[in-house]
Amino acid sequence: MAVPSLPLSSADHPTAPCVNLSSSKFQSSIFVAHVSSGSSSFQLRTPHNIQPSKATATEIPPAVRKSRSGGKTKIGINGFGRIGRLVLRIATLRDDIDVVAVNDPFVDAKYMAYMFKFDSTHGNFNGTINVVDDSTLEINGKQIKVSSKRDPAEIPWGQFGVEFVVESSGVFTTTNKASAHLKGGARKVVISAPSADAPMFVVGVNEKTYKPNMDIVSNASCTTNCLAPIAKVVHEVFGIAEGLMTTVHATTATQKTVDGPSMKDWRGGRGAAQNIIPSSTGAAKAVGKVLPQLNGKLTGMAFRVPTPNVSVVDLTCRLERSASYEDVKAAIKYASEGPLKGIIGYTDEDVVSNDFVGDSRSSIFDAKAGIGLSHSFMKLISWYDNEWGYSNRVLDLIEHMALVAANA
Repeated sequence: MAVPSLPLSSADHPTAPCVNLSSSKFQSSIFVAHVSSGSSSFQLRTPHNIQPSKATATEIPPAVRKSRSGGKTKIGINGFGRIGRLVLRIATLRDDIDVVAVNDPFVDAKYMAYMFKFDSTHGNFNGTINVVDDSTLEINGKQIKVSSKRDPAEIPWGQFGVEFVVESSGVFTTTNKASAHLKGGARKVVISAPSADAPMFVVGVNEKTYKPNMDIVSNASCTTNCLAPIAKVVHEVFGIAEGLMTTVHATTATQKTVDGPSMKDWRGGRGAAQNIIPSSTGAAKAVGKVLPQLNGKLTGMAFRVPTPNVSVVDLTCRLERSASYEDVKAAIKYASEGPLKGIIGYTDEDVVSNDFVGDSRSSIFDAKAGIGLSHSFMKLISWYDNEWGYSNRVLDLIEHMALVAANA
C-alpha cells in the first residue's frame, strides 16, 4: 500500500519547501493518522490518550468463546520439553482448549508429573497433578492420556479424541515428517518451530491467510513472533527500506552446560553459562515469509547469553519515509493499545529482562532503550519471553485454525 512520507520541517531540511499537509490523511490496515503542516510529527487519532503498559504485567489471554457447537478444541502434545509443558500449563488457564493426550518416548507418567509440577523459571504449577496410572495423568481433576511412541504415526491420536497436535519435539519439523501424526488420527498439526516447507504463521501478522486445507503449519520461532509484529507496524506506517536484527537470546536446551562437541556449530558447543556465543538465526529472514513485502529486506544474527529465559530483539532499520523516533514510538504505542493489544506491548519504564518472565505478549517494545540517529535510521528494541509468550501463540494459532474450520 502507498503511504505518504512524513516530511521534515524546513528548519530541519533547509533545502526542502515547507509543504502544507494539514489536510493530508492516510490509512493502513492498522492506522488512521493525519500529518501536521510543516512537521515531521504525526498524530494518531485514538479514542483516548494511550498510557504505557506496565512491563511487569503478566497477561493471561482472555477466555475465548468459540462460535461453534463443538465445545473445546481438543489437542495432543508430542514432546514434553520446555514448550510442550508450558503449552499444557497455559491450556489449563483457558476455556477454549482441552489437552487430552501427551506423547513423549523418553518420559514416563511419573516423571512427566514431576517436570510439570516444578519449573525453575516459571515456578511451581498452581494446581493439582496426580499420576492415575502409567498411561494417565490427572491435572486439576481432568484426566490426560500419556503415551511413549517414538514414531508419530503410531500415536493413537484418534483414539484419544485429538483434533490438533502440537509438534514440540523439535524433530518432526517438515511437512513430510509432521504429517505422520495424521496417520494416527489427528486432523491438523502445528509445529512449534520454524519449518523448511510448512506454511508459517505469526498471530497478529498473517494468521488471516490460513486456509482450511492447510493440515501442517508452523508457528515460526519465538524470535520471529517478536520481530514480525513490530516490523509490520513500522513498515505499514513508515516503510522499512532495509534492516538488520540482532536477538540477544536466553540459553536453550540445545546448548552445552560445559564445553562439548558441536560439529556443525563449533562456537555453539562452548559452555552456555560461561560465554556470550554468536550464533546464526533465520528469524529475520522468516519475517519475509509472513510479511512478503519485507522479503529480502531483513536479515540478522543472534547472541546466546547465560540467562535462563527472556530474550530481546534489536532491529536497526532504515525507513522509506522520514519520521522521528518519537513518531515510531507513537505508532507502536497505538498498536499495543488497539489492533495488536495482547500481541505487542509498550513500556517506557527502566526494565530489565527478568521483568518479562511470564509475559504472554509476543513483543514488548522498550521505548527508553531504542534510539534514532536521523529521521530515517533508528534502532528499535523489543523484549519477549521466548518460552511463555511463544507457547501462548501456539494455542492462539490453533484456536484460530479451529474457528476457520468451523466457519468453512
